[in-house]
Amino acid sequence: MGIQTRRDIVYLALAGFFVTNAILGELTGGKLFTLGPFTLSIGVIPWPVVFIATDLINEYFGREGVKRLTFMTIALIVYAFLVIFFAMQVSAASFSPVSDAQFYAVFGQSLWIIVGSVIAFAVSQLVDVGIFWVVRHRTGERYLWMRATGSTVVSQLIDSIVIIGIAFWLPGKVKTSEFLTVAISNYSFKLIIALGITPLLYAGHAAIDRFLGVEEAHELVEQSAKASEETVM
Repeated sequence: MGIQTRRDIVYLALAGFFVTNAILGELTGGKLFTLGPFTLSIGVIPWPVVFIATDLINEYFGREGVKRLTFMTIALIVYAFLVIFFAMQVSAASFSPVSDAQFYAVFGQSLWIIVGSVIAFAVSQLVDVGIFWVVRHRTGERYLWMRATGSTVVSQLIDSIVIIGIAFWLPGKVKTSEFLTVAISNYSFKLIIALGITPLLYAGHAAIDRFLGVEEAHELVEQSAKASEETVM
């Protein structure tokens, strides 16, 4: 197996996990659950995988690799919601085990939630990749945990504020105090997760190095760094 084929496999695998978990996060976001002091959307569960995939793609394939994948994922999220919207317009058969009301209760996201989730995802991902490479430029190849965690901490603060703000606060569904409470709760949970998955990030990094070979992996990292840092400087 050639090295280019191995690189393609790594990118496709990371992209697959990234896209799948991002869409799952959007589709399952309507259900709330309580975890200790947090009241959260079930959609936060797949996001640690998105965090890890984002940081590994950043590391090995650079700023443009993440940007391309982000815009493609946004298009796929919009496509998924369009399909669901069309499905809600089709009446269920009389013998269908899932009624129209049940289907709508699960998938009936409002326009505000759709708009909020897409904008929040786009803004947070672009902020994440920007901060990642600013830190990478200053620290070099060291401190993977710093650039990965630092970029996630800032980007998810923006994500939590934007999605809750657009989906619930702007249309007047919640008061300002409630908006801040939910946004802070979601952000606090994401912050804990971002810190907790650091060992998994290093494990993923090590697995890719073994798959590509240490020298080839290092070369790929340096190539992505050179291309990405040209836009930072």
